[in-house]
Parts: sequence; structure tokens; C-alpha cells
Amino acid sequence: MKKAFLFILILFFAVCNAGCSAGTEYTRYRMDFIDTFDTVVTVMAYTKNDAEFKELSDTAYMSFKKMNDLFDIYHDYEGVTNIKTINDNAGLKPVQVDRLIIEVLKKARDWYAKTDGKLDVTLGPVLEIWHRYREAGLANPEAAEVPAMKELTAANEFTGLDNLIIDERNMTVFLKEKSMRLDVGAVAKGFAAEETVRILKEKGYTSVLISAGGNIRAIGKPLDGRAKWGVGIKDPSSALGSSTEEQNLLDTAYVTDTSVVSSGIYERFYKANGKVYHHLIDPATLMPAEYYTAVTVITPDSGDADILSTTLFLLPLQKSRALAESLHAEALWVLPDGQIEMTPGMKQLLKKAGGAAGG
Repeated sequence: MKKAFLFILILFFAVCNAGCSAGTEYTRYRMDFIDTFDTVVTVMAYTKNDAEFKELSDTAYMSFKKMNDLFDIYHDYEGVTNIKTINDNAGLKPVQVDRLIIEVLKKARDWYAKTDGKLDVTLGPVLEIWHRYREAGLANPEAAEVPAMKELTAANEFTGLDNLIIDERNMTVFLKEKSMRLDVGAVAKGFAAEETVRILKEKGYTSVLISAGGNIRAIGKPLDGRAKWGVGIKDPSSALGSSTEEQNLLDTAYVTDTSVVSSGIYERFYKANGKVYHHLIDPATLMPAEYYTAVTVITPDSGDADILSTTLFLLPLQKSRALAESLHAEALWVLPDGQIEMTPGMKQLLKKAGGAAGG
């Protein structure tokens, strides 16, 4: 979650469209910002006027900004105790934190049990090594290297949820070993999107689409006569290495009031010795998983979908499908040879595969 230092605010004022209720007119507005979670976050909504949208978009931005600062592992922020603060105090003392950090860590701990340890927020020491090699490889591709297994194994000695102490009564978090590091990248964006949706719903907003990188969360439906939001699912072979936003789509999912989250090898990667090394690291092997090039999950809670898209990516197909079905989540897997597998329910939500209608 390296912080971007450039902030861009763009408002697109679309032509008024008739709303669904008794002659009320709504306009589609959009805001983009890029200084949270190291990605572009887009907020699109149908509101009655620009003042209403400004309040909505300001609320969404402040929510994402707060959680970006709380979940950051690289930067300090004045007056903020965050994940980096916890890491800096590993082996030294418990750190009193915001309730949102407690909640995201509890969620991760629950999912650790559900996924046989595939989601492990204490994998930070290993991920830190991969991050360092990736940054070096991107800066100097000719000299790109892969971490030695000896180095990864040594770092893995300082992982494990048993050494993560969460004290809800005193609102503190403590890492028992000095070399431990938390990394909540597999849940942070989805959790932020879901928390933001909770706040917006409490304020009465009913037609919103939030996109945070590969994380999409919808509130209600678009108020332009359509029955559902259309969410494009990237073709990983097109997205890999592309510098443009106009990448080919595998398909379009039509959804209301739910989340669509994708994990893929194209999100963060570098090349060494002619091979792509992406950021989705299997805790069992300490190496990037190679079962798929992308996985997409549709499930109501964006935090769950974020976790699940990563977890399903780290499991072979039979186990991955069984986990998705046991949790009543819809999923799509793109295998390295381009073959596509999906749950029956996912097929019904897709334009091409299932003939779903968006209107």
C-alpha cells in the first residue's frame, strides 16, 4: 500500500436520466482518486444534484483515506497508529489501535481457520522480501533476481497467528517476536470498500458503484432504467504487461448490491530470467502460486470476496471449487492455458457465458 503522492479529482457530469421513482431525475456522477491503497479508486453514483454527489464522494474519500492510513505498512502518519506502528513495536510492547484494525485482524484470523492457513496476515516477513526483489527488478530489469529459498525460509520462521495477540478489551495488538511483520494486503481494500458502503448506506445513498483496483462493490442498482450494474472481468492475457486501461474483457457480470473481486498475476509482478513472478504468494511454498492467471469472486461482502479471491488463487482447482461452493460464493477461474472454469451460479450472472441481461 505505498502511498501515491498525486491526487486527482475528476467529476463527470452526465446527461440527466429518468429515475425509477415517480418522475424523479437523477444524474450520474463520477470521482477518481489515486492516493489510497496504491490504486485508482472510482466512485460512481446516481444522485439528484452535484451537491449531493459531492457529499457522497467526500464521505467515500475520507473513509478510504482513513483506512489507507490505518492499514499502511510503509508509512507513518501524524496522529495515526497504524499497522506499521504495530510492526515497529514487534517484540517490544502492545500497541493501542483503532477499532478498524482490530476488526480487520479478527476477520483475517477467522479466515485463517476457514482456509487452512492460506490467508495469513503474519506472512509479512516473507512478503517483505518479495516486495524488495520486485521493486529492484522493476527498477533494473536486466538484473532482476528471485529470492533464494533459504532467505524465504528464514523469514518464515517469524510468521504464525499464535504470536499475534489481539486484546479487544484494551484495544491493543502485540506481535510477540521482534522480527514479525503484519501485512493485510489480502483483505484491506475489500474491507475498506465494505466499511465505506456501510457508511454510505447509513446516510441513505441507494445507487453507488465503488471500484478499488480489482475490487468492485455495488449499492443498489443504477438509476437510469437498467436493472443491474455491468462489471467487466479482465482477460489476464490481455492485462498482463499492458500499460493501457483499454484491456480486453473475458466477460461482463451483471450485479446489484454485491461485490465482484478479482485477483490476478497482472496486478503486481516483475520478470526474472524470462519468467513472471507475481505478488500472490502461497504460505505453503513461499512462492507465487501457479494454478491460475486470475480468479474472480462474487459474494455480498467485499472484505470476504477480497480474501476469497486470493485464497481460491492459492488452491488447486478441486479444493478451490469446493471452498467456494461451501461458502456459497460464485467464482470464475482462468487456468494458465486459458481454460475457464466457473460455478453454475457465476455462469448465470455473466453476459457471454450465461446470457445474463443488464437491462
